[in-house]
Amino acid sequence: MIIINKTGYLKYKNLKFRCSLGKGGVGKKELEGDNITPIGSYKLVNFFFRKDRIDKINSKIKFREIKKNMGWCDDPKSKKYNQLIKLPSKLSYEKLFRKDHLYDLLIVLDYNMNPVIKNRGSAIFIHLATKYYNSTKGCIGLKKIDMIELIKKIKKTELIKIS
Repeated sequence: MIIINKTGYLKYKNLKFRCSLGKGGVGKKELEGDNITPIGSYKLVNFFFRKDRIDKINSKIKFREIKKNMGWCDDPKSKKYNQLIKLPSKLSYEKLFRKDHLYDLLIVLDYNMNPVIKNRGSAIFIHLATKYYNSTKGCIGLKKIDMIELIKKIKKTELIKIS
């Protein structure tokens, strides 16, 4: 089990990494855009990478390449809310193919997916952290070297516990 605590550390077996968390802290997520990293246990459901920026992924998990036309719907009025979508789109979304490096490696958690509750929040990812571990919009950010080390060791069936 991967454990993330509110002090900003991710622990997995013998690994311990500093991580960035939501601007609103760790707690009960109430609304889309509240910047809270949600407390709970979650599955790891999707794995993505930027092929133009990451040479090779040493993992037992199959990673899917992020394409320029990929987005994540954050539009609570849509049937596609909290799902991968094809761009361009009239829906509100977050672009996965970004100019910065935050989504060069990306793991999607199953937060608010089964069932999807409108306005409860979307797109809780483990992604790359900024240089100074700036707060996120609710995701978990890891240094690239730490993320690479983590994905070498985890299995797709791991659970992540945020507390």
